[in-house]
Amino acid sequence: MNVSEQANPDISFIVPVLNESQRINSFLRHLKEQTAEKKTEIIIVDGANDGGTIKAINDSDVIRLAGPKGRAKQMNAGAAAARGRILLFLHADTKLPTTALTEILDTMKEKKYVAGAFEIDYESQSPLMSFIAWRSNLRCRITRIPYGDQGIFIRRDYFEQIGGFREYDLLEDVDLMRRIKHEGGKIRILKSRLKVSPRRWQKEGFLYCMIRNHIIIILYFFGVHPDKLARLYKN
Repeated sequence: MNVSEQANPDISFIVPVLNESQRINSFLRHLKEQTAEKKTEIIIVDGANDGGTIKAINDSDVIRLAGPKGRAKQMNAGAAAARGRILLFLHADTKLPTTALTEILDTMKEKKYVAGAFEIDYESQSPLMSFIAWRSNLRCRITRIPYGDQGIFIRRDYFEQIGGFREYDLLEDVDLMRRIKHEGGKIRILKSRLKVSPRRWQKEGFLYCMIRNHIIIILYFFGVHPDKLARLYKN
């Protein structure tokens, strides 16, 4: 449904991007296939100075914002512009399961849930990537703390009440989920799987990514500030 045809969408897609001009239109076509019969809006927030990704968008219905670089800042900017009662934060290298929006709407009908996310599966035939996805899904089922690449969705009023994302350079997603749990909010992990690109793992190396990510999470839970950990992540 064209967003201009309805004033109050049920779901606002919020997608922070940086240098995604080559894949953005195929990603948007995928979203449009998912949303044909639903009331939605799509908000792309570009963190690049030249706005290269939003300039490449062909779909006139998409809301385009230029924001300061930083995923948390970009997602907060998108949320501030959103009109939907549910916010769905997505990465541009993911694909939603076909039942995603129905499952989100059904979950949010249950008042006990304030947020949720999907399990993941990598777009790869590698047994190692399958193991990494299995391990990630197991961790999420145990901790009830999903990461940003799992398609986090949350009631907009609750997102505003809790203060949105803290504008850290890293782990803003984990911080938000921990605050929700601390406040007693319930997070639902849907068993439908969101497809995630393995490009970072392939580029940087499986073993390196796995060890680095473990070290970062351990240091975070021991109290190291996410902005310091971001330097380790980038390096």
